[in-house]
Amino acid sequence: MSKELDAIMQPKSIAIIGASTKEGAVGNEILSNLIKYGFTGDLYPVNPKAEEICGLKVYKSILDISGSIDMAVIIIPKDFVPAAIDECAQKGVKGLVIISAGYKETGAEGLKAEQALAEQVKKYGMRLVGPNCLGVINTASEVRLDASFAMALPRAGRTAFISQSGALGAAILNLLEDLKVGLSQFVSIGNAADCTTETFLDYWKDEPNTDQILLYMETISDPAEFSRLSKEVSKKKPIIAIKAGRSAAGASAASSHTGSLAGADLAADALLKQSGVIRANSVLEMFEVAQAFENCPIPKDKRVAVITNSGGPGIMATDAICELGLEMATISDKTKEYLRSFLPAAASVKNPIDMIATAPLEHYPKTLEAVIADENVDAIMMISVPFANVDPMEIAKTVMDVKAKHPEKPILCVMMTPSNFFNELSKIKTNIPFYQYPESAANSIAKLYQQRVWMERQEGKTPNFSVNKNKAKDIIASALKEGRGQLTTLESIDVLDAYGIRTCKYAFASNVNEAANEANKIGYPVVMKITSTKISHKTEVGGVIVGITSEENLREEYDALIQRLEARNIAQDLDGVIIQEMVKGNREMVCGVATDPQYGHLMMFGLGGIFVETLKDVAFRVNPLTDIDVKEMVQSVKAYKILKGARGEGSANIDQIEETLLRLSQLVTDFSFIKELDINPLKISDKTAEGVAVDGRIEVNMEEAKKALGLGCCCSGNCCS
Repeated sequence: MSKELDAIMQPKSIAIIGASTKEGAVGNEILSNLIKYGFTGDLYPVNPKAEEICGLKVYKSILDISGSIDMAVIIIPKDFVPAAIDECAQKGVKGLVIISAGYKETGAEGLKAEQALAEQVKKYGMRLVGPNCLGVINTASEVRLDASFAMALPRAGRTAFISQSGALGAAILNLLEDLKVGLSQFVSIGNAADCTTETFLDYWKDEPNTDQILLYMETISDPAEFSRLSKEVSKKKPIIAIKAGRSAAGASAASSHTGSLAGADLAADALLKQSGVIRANSVLEMFEVAQAFENCPIPKDKRVAVITNSGGPGIMATDAICELGLEMATISDKTKEYLRSFLPAAASVKNPIDMIATAPLEHYPKTLEAVIADENVDAIMMISVPFANVDPMEIAKTVMDVKAKHPEKPILCVMMTPSNFFNELSKIKTNIPFYQYPESAANSIAKLYQQRVWMERQEGKTPNFSVNKNKAKDIIASALKEGRGQLTTLESIDVLDAYGIRTCKYAFASNVNEAANEANKIGYPVVMKITSTKISHKTEVGGVIVGITSEENLREEYDALIQRLEARNIAQDLDGVIIQEMVKGNREMVCGVATDPQYGHLMMFGLGGIFVETLKDVAFRVNPLTDIDVKEMVQSVKAYKILKGARGEGSANIDQIEETLLRLSQLVTDFSFIKELDINPLKISDKTAEGVAVDGRIEVNMEEAKKALGLGCCCSGNCCS
């Protein structure tokens, strides 16, 4: 844990620069909250025009304070902030929280001021939260810090929370009682001129009062560092995040199959998956899941038992559990026998266990304790639809009493009651999470199990294959010297081949006689494809001919191809044709790479051929990939069942397909200027069961490529060294 942030999160003394006498002003609210929440250190209001605020002596300047100051909260107009920081440095202040706004959120001039602010703070060796932020909170009894201007005082707990939105952070702080989650620490990072989300992930990874971390993020400023820290922290403590906004891949991305699928926030979603972060899609879901982590142990496995007093909700719970990839536990014969000893004959002792609507209060603890004792059960959902014979609050208290005696398994309670029950519940201390609907509880159990899987997940390795990097480099450099960022089909396949990616036998031919000679060498049947520096999509111009069975057939198809190109007035754009062995196989996959402007290379794998953009059965991960990443990618697509063999068809060589993805990862790591790459299809050979790249498409970012390869300037469309 970085001790330098202690000056902000565990200060012994605070100066409030801009403390205000005016009720409702931010400078007054922050000082009032510090006092009301019982800050255990010393408070020093600073205001050149006041004598006393909230019963405290006011100082004209921070330099007038005799004692040492750990942190300054600055709430003054932007133009006066630099001078205040100079005085803070002179006083020896180590931590700043700048509430003041008017920085990069206002435009170019504000950004310039913020950059100067960051440089000033760095020069003095200070740490800064903000500017343009809500403040910070630490609920620890030895600190009692509420240096924020949220309306409600925070509820203590063991959950740390970062918000990149001050307004949303304030709203959540005001709703903590209803959300049933207590905070250990809270940070509104504002514009994050210095301290970022990553800064506090590092700070909280060993923080003893924090058991889980919640994030509200609009951007991930440093994806690589975020991923590195999240992987480390999430092995110890769950991280639950809302990632708002959308990260669009570049405008040119739609020119490739991969790019057309890689828009929206797929990059962020992939990064979160690879980093062990549990993603929530709403504030409600985030806090529903946080309740589960705050009150439940991590389940040993995914077998769930449902106890209910109503059949319908039990079926709904079962559907949700199965759809989320969990399993309905098989209740043991011993447990069933015991349940039959006291439940009425109309009850069902199978899972879901239905105690029926008339179940008296005493049936709840007896049934729950029996299910907890069953070794076939890893987690329990208790559902109650209260009827006139039982008070719902009594049911809740009874279930909590059982949990207190048996903390070893997660128990989640669904009370399908009006909202006034939950209002009453917010006034008492609870030890289990309560939900209004079964789907919410099932989702929370799934997230608990997701954490179990992540904690047991191996680290993964990124292998380094022996490849012909120089060959790939020369091919790309040759295209660049011709002023091209788009490689031809032949060049693309040659690059793939240089990196050990299985390609079919192929050869280039510039005329029909050469084509016939190469086809005779490869052996029929063959495929003939056009290759051109100007024609991108071959199929659109009839440039792919499959199933050529003889030399005579080839010559006929070649003549027909030329006629089609002449009809479109593009015959002059033909560089030649590629003759390929015809790989027989009904299964077609796709591998690809797109470039996201923020997250870098996005690797794709999924169902290919004509289905790639229609069915969209694909998985994405952010490069670089580990062997564990590629296993998860391959296994996560629905087409995995097809790869494993369906209707008597043999299994594909899964290991070789995974290696193909790892080799692609190495290729785009070595040549980071690759903008797009498609292998579509990666055909599964009936003969060898391998994935064979029968087509390829590579495009590079020309400016980046020229710099990386040392090709110098670009003169009249032709690159010169």
